[in-house]
Amino acid sequence: MRCLGVIPARSGSKRLPRKNVADFLGQPVITYTIRAALESGVLDRVIVSTEDAKTAEIARRAGAEVIDRPQPLATDTVGVLDVCLHALDEEERQGRAYDVLCCLYATAPLRTAEDIRGTMAPVLAGECDFCAAVCGYDMPPHQALVADGQGGLRYMWPELANLRSQDLPEFLVDNGSTYVARVSALRRERNFLGRDFCGYRMPRLRSADIDVQEDLDLARIIGRELLA
Repeated sequence: MRCLGVIPARSGSKRLPRKNVADFLGQPVITYTIRAALESGVLDRVIVSTEDAKTAEIARRAGAEVIDRPQPLATDTVGVLDVCLHALDEEERQGRAYDVLCCLYATAPLRTAEDIRGTMAPVLAGECDFCAAVCGYDMPPHQALVADGQGGLRYMWPELANLRSQDLPEFLVDNGSTYVARVSALRRERNFLGRDFCGYRMPRLRSADIDVQEDLDLARIIGRELLA
């Protein structure tokens, strides 16, 4: 099977400006994802999709190919799915077709080549059409609170709130790092979490998802230990 890795890297993040190229232990954040993708050994081509010249320069220096993302696909209202489908279309115009696509978020610098291989494996083995990296929750999700609109809080699921965690099934969450799909299924369902979906259990410590400054600060602390 031919496999394409796509790293979306728009420059216009509002909550943490230029988060994809922020300094992370001496290297731009995105370089860790590029490095892991290249080291995974399961991707025939690794592409960064960006509209930003500086990001493109960093990506090429790290060893990735670059697709120039058109401005209509570089706004905060465009989803990653459309960016990945655009990359597939551009590759096909160059005569390169793929069976499997792996979408790798640039803002997960602690994800390893092993994690990419683990997420790819079920799809490559024909066990499912879609697979995403998942991890457990830091806090018991069944005790979630929501604002009641009157200055107070209430349980989201009051019927579950007083149950012991060990009496409930384990809750897992898509950790925002790695998504794999069979290309035919992705184009049919237009969703990375399609009907025939499974998960790869990724360690929580490697499941950094950098969206705000606090995420970056915490990932740096963990990264100093993991990457030492």
